[in-house]
Formats: sequence, C-alpha cells, structure tokens
Amino acid sequence: MKQHIYYEGQVLWAQLDPNMHLRHSAYADFCAQARSNMMTRVGLSLEEFARYHIGPILFREELTYHREIGLDERIYVQVEMTKLNLQNFRFSFRHEIYKENGVKAATVEIDGAWLDLQKRKLTIIPDAWHSIFEIIPKADDYVEIAG
Repeated sequence: MKQHIYYEGQVLWAQLDPNMHLRHSAYADFCAQARSNMMTRVGLSLEEFARYHIGPILFREELTYHREIGLDERIYVQVEMTKLNLQNFRFSFRHEIYKENGVKAATVEIDGAWLDLQKRKLTIIPDAWHSIFEIIPKADDYVEIAG
C-alpha cells in the first residue's frame, strides 16, 4: 500500500484544534508539503519554478475525512496525479493521508494550473518540463485530456 509516499511525519501539538484532533488546515499543509516534495523529486524544485517565473495555483481543494488523527500520531501522505490537460497543462492531484497503522484518515483532491508570476496570468509549462510530467506518479483512474 505504501507507494508514492512524499511526506511522513508526526502530528504536533500546534497542529491540533480545540477538539484535540488534527485541525482542518493542517491536512492542507501536509498535502502541500507532499506535493512540493514530489515535484522536487521529479525535477521541479523551487529553484526551477523561479528560473521560469512560474508557480502552481489552486482552484479547488476538497477534503474528505475518513478517520480522526490525534496528537503524536505518525502519518504519511501519498500523492498521485488524477488528471492532466495537455493543451493548457491544468492538473489534478489526489492525496491520501494514512495513519501509521495503514488506516486511511483523509483524501484531499486538488485542481490547479500554472501562474506566470510576472504577468500574474495563467500560463502553460515550458517545453523543458514536458518530459517531467511523464514521470509524475499517476493514479489508477488517471485521465489525460488531449485538448
């Protein structure tokens, strides 16, 4: 089951809500870190984004809770691409957050695109990145849109 894991860590006290379980925004933080780690591993580091003045932008982030996560629990986050539009390179990713015992605690799905950081407008990826998108982990239900 542990495949495409891009973040593992312990839940900290500062990440809890008043009910003593993981606060909702911490799930998004874990997923953002996992996505960043995955992008770095495939060759899209922060330095590479800066080189082209491009950054990711999210349009939708949806969280489904499956099991409660509490203080000091260890979690890991799996990331896989679920959709890619080859014409404009808009993307979708699914993140699955698991407890150390392998129980799925949450699913987070996001949709996004690329932002030209100078023009502050949506853009396509540079040609140099096309081969990188071929090696990003794909979900079993991955869909590629040609145009």
